[in-house]
Amino acid sequence: MSKIELSRRLLMQKAAAASGAFAMSGTIANSAAAQAKSAPQVAGYQNEPNGGQRCGNCQHFQPPSACKVVAGRISAQGWCRLFFAKSS
Repeated sequence: MSKIELSRRLLMQKAAAASGAFAMSGTIANSAAAQAKSAPQVAGYQNEPNGGQRCGNCQHFQPPSACKVVAGRISAQGWCRLFFAKSS
């Protein structure tokens, strides 16, 4: 009888731990997605172009004023260190 109780207890403990880990993994994934963008200061963002390089010509730019990798309002005339030219 004690083997069955032990097995049930162990099963319940493992199930509780697994469900907690599963719930946490969703929270961590959502948190990571929300933090995927860099702060403008970290990326070295500026509102002026850098020579011929400007956000409007970058693969990361999302018109009219967003970026896939830099958070906040982004000007098409701006520039940052994460600039990656659009392919022709």
